[in-house]
Amino acid sequence: MKEFWDERYSQAEFAYGEEPNIFVKERLPDFQPGKVLFPAEGEGRNSVYAAELGWEVAAFDFSSKGKERADKLAASKGVSIDYQVKGILEESYEAESFDVICLTYVHFPPEIKDEMHPRLDRYLKPGGHIILEAFSKEHRELNKVNPDLGGPPDASMMYSKEEIKHAFGNYEIVELSIEMRHLNEGFGHVGEGSVIRFIGRKPN
Repeated sequence: MKEFWDERYSQAEFAYGEEPNIFVKERLPDFQPGKVLFPAEGEGRNSVYAAELGWEVAAFDFSSKGKERADKLAASKGVSIDYQVKGILEESYEAESFDVICLTYVHFPPEIKDEMHPRLDRYLKPGGHIILEAFSKEHRELNKVNPDLGGPPDASMMYSKEEIKHAFGNYEIVELSIEMRHLNEGFGHVGEGSVIRFIGRKPN
């Protein structure tokens, strides 16, 4: 899997574009800049955007090629990000050290997600927020028709509202919806896809 992503991030173009994800671009400015974490951050489009807004940014991904591209993008924008080459469940941060955690198309099998969500919760400060956009389970059928949409090969790696509510059961739901969205993010996400959007607030 690491080889797949290293190859994808070695293409001439950014796999998902250089612009931030629309949901991140729309919602992150609603929060006062502090410390933000971007798991499985790929080529850095979202973390670099956050740094431009004045956030102290941490990010990680197991692709060294992703880090190379993210660091170059940050340098081109005149900002810096703390990007570590670590896989999900390999990362380590201080407890309650982040104001916001952004998950953008972070898709893993259920057994990894079941471990990932509590780990991320530990890193988030009381009163902090999770911002998540991912493919909904309904997306799998759309992806079969249009492979250019991107997305994991198994619906179990995607999200439902019920799964979000279970994973973040003690969180205040600020926003939770499933929407059809026209995706135009590099060559990796192109076409009408079904996405789930979630903002949750960790209790104090």
